[in-house]
Amino acid sequence: MTRIGMLGGIGPESTGEFYLKLIKQLQKRKLIEKNTQFPHIIINSIPAPELIFDKIKNSDLDIYFDGIKELDRLGVDFIVMICNTIHLFYNKLQKEVQTPIIDLRLEILHFLSERQIKSVTILATPSTIEHGLYKFDGISYTNPDKEELESISKAVFNFNKGIDKEQQKETLHHIAKKYIQFGSEIILLGCTEISLMLENSDLPKINTMLENTIRRLSL
Repeated sequence: MTRIGMLGGIGPESTGEFYLKLIKQLQKRKLIEKNTQFPHIIINSIPAPELIFDKIKNSDLDIYFDGIKELDRLGVDFIVMICNTIHLFYNKLQKEVQTPIIDLRLEILHFLSERQIKSVTILATPSTIEHGLYKFDGISYTNPDKEELESISKAVFNFNKGIDKEQQKETLHHIAKKYIQFGSEIILLGCTEISLMLENSDLPKINTMLENTIRRLSL
């Protein structure tokens, strides 16, 4: 039986939603015939600092490293980190453990290449955008400006605290819609909270974390 390690808690609501969506998709795709066929899932929900803003200190990452090591010691088959920004430190984290960690950057590159997508808008934290986590050669990017990035960061922060969630969703939808109208083929949802806020939007968007986890289970 496959054992999945989930590093979550950043934030906890998106972690819970990811778990629920994974279970529902396994059922929908008829990959489960009885309860004993569900994967063994270990969720390590850590009370870690948000990595929303540009200045990330080494001390901010300590709990992430500890969380990955805890899952590694439990003998999981692979780890999915339910946070986009932490993938900026993917290589450092992977060096600390034997268990393979899903490389979300690589998976998104495969997604874009297979579909020959050439123009993208990234909705993510300032750190994710400014450090070029999802920036690839051969693709044109039209990303939010500084003021919009501040609005996105505020929306993510408030949504995670449960403050006026519908307003935060509206803020994100307005920004995303603007860039589709400007000519972007697709919106890359580069933050788990943003994915949660825009999950019911009919705008063309990418959220590959769930699909990649299911694909690993099917190997």
